[in-house]
Amino acid sequence: MDVYFDKAERTISVGAREIGCRLNGDGKNFDKAAENLARAAQIYTSGETLRKMIENEGRDVLKAQVSGALVIPWTAEDCKTKLADDNKTATGPTRIYMGSDGVMVPMVTDEEKKERRQKIKEKRRRRGKKAKPLPKAKPGADQEYKEFKIVAYYDETQEHRVVAGTKGDCVEAGVVMRRLATRIELDKADEKIGNIDGSPWIRNQIERRELSLDAVGLDFYHLSENVHKARRIAYGEDDKAGKAWADELMHTFKHGGYDATWEKLVPWRTTLRGPAKRRAADLLLGYVSERREMIRYPEFIEKGWQIGSGPTEATCKTLTARLKGSGMRWDASNAEAVMALEALSQSGLWKNYWQTLLPSAA
Repeated sequence: MDVYFDKAERTISVGAREIGCRLNGDGKNFDKAAENLARAAQIYTSGETLRKMIENEGRDVLKAQVSGALVIPWTAEDCKTKLADDNKTATGPTRIYMGSDGVMVPMVTDEEKKERRQKIKEKRRRRGKKAKPLPKAKPGADQEYKEFKIVAYYDETQEHRVVAGTKGDCVEAGVVMRRLATRIELDKADEKIGNIDGSPWIRNQIERRELSLDAVGLDFYHLSENVHKARRIAYGEDDKAGKAWADELMHTFKHGGYDATWEKLVPWRTTLRGPAKRRAADLLLGYVSERREMIRYPEFIEKGWQIGSGPTEATCKTLTARLKGSGMRWDASNAEAVMALEALSQSGLWKNYWQTLLPSAA
């Protein structure tokens, strides 16, 4: 009977960890998540203990992602774009979109860490009880915010989707791009499209990691932002003529492509008077020229491809929502671990991950 009791105990332990991680994902802080855990499952722990458990679990998720222990249950061959009349039989080509972006996460600085440590020491002294020595202090961040990198692969309907985040630099993001591409067998997709905001580091990593995308498109919204930024300087915030100019320009971008729009932009620049307006025009011309190979909207529309990176932008918000509450500050490694748990949910792998723990728990 001892064997069966051990199995049950380990299974409950895995279940308790899952409930704690699940409640934390929808929570605002660890203390509140601990209260909800006590109410929901009669499991009593402090917010600090829960924090350590959740961050450790997130680190285990990261290890599983790297090692391949966490299997993605679909590949590019499952990502058909069309269904027959019975809505069951796939008939169209397979299509995968790839997106990547950077998002800022609040960090705890070295100065803040020292202040926190001092407060803990003062609290211990007031308590008057002997306590274990504090662990060796880890250095804090040298700035208040750090850019994390997000990578996403998804099909036309986002029924098949996998996302990941990293605290690493653009090179590490490229490693994640290649790893996920290999896991979903990206090369086997009939159509492979990148939709990005035009950041040079993303394009460089796509080339360096040899993702063999059929096309890389500039997100239409980011292009629009740059057009309207120039419009506000050249015409003013509420000028009707300026708004009409921007609308016509975006229409030409969408239906005429780069060459047709460039023929309008160059003479437009000569009509502007004043250094500020000319500089705004030069910035827009430079932005468009540097990304001319990505401005392929007529081709994308003709092929039925998306021209926006909305799914990637949404992923940036969901993966970091738990990290951006009021007053929150993080160590980069802890933030990455918490983000990894959210990535499980956003990738539809939550159940898969916890099931991989049950054999060892049993």
